[in-house]
Amino acid sequence: MGENQPPSRRSVLAAATLGAAALTGAAGLVTAPRARAGGRGGGDAFVPAVVVGTGYGAAVCALRLAEAGVETLMLEMGRRWDGPGADGSVFCGMLRPDERSSWFKSRTEAPLSTFLWLDVVNRNIRPYAGVLDRVRFDGMSVYVGRGVGGGSLVNGGMAVTPRRSYFEEVLPQVDAGEMYERYFPRANAALRVNRIDKAWFEQTEWYKYARVSRTQAARAGLGTVFVPNVYDFGHMRREAAGEVPRSALATEVIYGNNHGKMSLDKTYLAAALRTGKVTIRPLHRVTTIERRRDGTYLLGAEETDAHGAPLGRREISCTHLFLGAGSLGTTELLLRARETGTLPDLPPEIGTGWGPNGNVMTARANHLWNPTGPHQSSIPALGIDDWDNPAAPVFAEIAPIPAGLETWASLYLAITKNPERGTFTYDKATDRLGLRWTRDQNAPAVRAAKSLFDRVNRANGTMYRYDLFGGGLRNFADDFCYHPLGGCVLGRATDLHGRVRGYRNLYVVDGSLIPGSIGVNPFVTITALAERNIERVIAQDVTV
Repeated sequence: MGENQPPSRRSVLAAATLGAAALTGAAGLVTAPRARAGGRGGGDAFVPAVVVGTGYGAAVCALRLAEAGVETLMLEMGRRWDGPGADGSVFCGMLRPDERSSWFKSRTEAPLSTFLWLDVVNRNIRPYAGVLDRVRFDGMSVYVGRGVGGGSLVNGGMAVTPRRSYFEEVLPQVDAGEMYERYFPRANAALRVNRIDKAWFEQTEWYKYARVSRTQAARAGLGTVFVPNVYDFGHMRREAAGEVPRSALATEVIYGNNHGKMSLDKTYLAAALRTGKVTIRPLHRVTTIERRRDGTYLLGAEETDAHGAPLGRREISCTHLFLGAGSLGTTELLLRARETGTLPDLPPEIGTGWGPNGNVMTARANHLWNPTGPHQSSIPALGIDDWDNPAAPVFAEIAPIPAGLETWASLYLAITKNPERGTFTYDKATDRLGLRWTRDQNAPAVRAAKSLFDRVNRANGTMYRYDLFGGGLRNFADDFCYHPLGGCVLGRATDLHGRVRGYRNLYVVDGSLIPGSIGVNPFVTITALAERNIERVIAQDVTV
């Protein structure tokens, strides 16, 4: 994929020579019958269905296929996060990151990279199959989760259903009535979405930072909304009371949560494994896809250990192939297959319609008499909702800075309505995914965010913070995103239920289907859309 990933055998070997402390043993996790050897077409392993990836769309498909009686194999390039490290915890915190934090990096790459312009946030680490990756392209970096559970391991858990009017604008070909009456409720229930107790929110020290931002937004005439989450707020209250180990209240989020968070390994994937029909193989990176004469698909996958040392190449064939490797991963696999001739009839729309969901991060400096508190929950619970603004719609998460000390800073992730779209490319000579996206294309998102926070600053007599994002005087960070969307857009690269055009029994099931923007954190939409699509696919395409 992009820079700083180990997409080639050469980079995997380089990582292996650097070494890392062993956090797990062998990679395999087998909880259902193994793929059968000597299946159709030769000595490769055969399974009826393969799902590439273990993120939101992939997890939905695996569960529903298993419930329909279909033996399903999931291939995940990251590790399974189920064993503690030397400190007794599965994940490391944000204040003392170690090799568990990052995907084959020698230094962490946190979004807030400096404090008072000092390089005190990031740390040197040993390369390892860590949980968070920052994939760098020329004009944009993309944060993605690595491991069984994908992005659910590293996101803030904000489970937001988009405005129906905007959903209808983005995906007009999808029946919004069905989505809002059936599939969004189904997704929220399966994800175990819950809401914070408002009375506790109003009095706890852990959300003082959010209450300060709410007051300041109100002075500018802006409203705020409570945002549901997949973090168990009941557990968080017990954390505050000292009854259970702390996670959200112990600076844990972007490198994983040890407690309290209902990530996919505890919801959809756990349910899928309980069926006995699903096998998950971590540390398997799919590199090639081809279609055989009998209509089955043959996948090539490189297996490594958690230090990057190669363990061999596997070939697996299947009848039904579901791509859920995320906007970057799924698009890369299809572009490589088209450009190298293994799936030559893939449509030209593959790689188009990409966007960062209008992501822009910014921070404001508060007055000394208006502190945000040294104790901050790492799980956001409130957002500034100005999406009805006809000139510059913005939904801004009120984000924490859980530094363990007073910062007098208010941090935000603004989601804006940026109409700009990028296009993925594939360079066959270097085996690299590229992204045609320039910094100029971020301008609409920055203007929208600036319009909102200029109002907040004027109303409160405050100013922007310029010291948090590195690179000199920067008050807006528009060079990275958390919400990559598009690349295999529904109704363009696929039909209206994710079937890839030109190839029977090949499906896209993840955020690649959404054309660049959905106006809120996208994982609930990805989950609900996958529920809709797999229901139709199982009914019409799959024979048990």
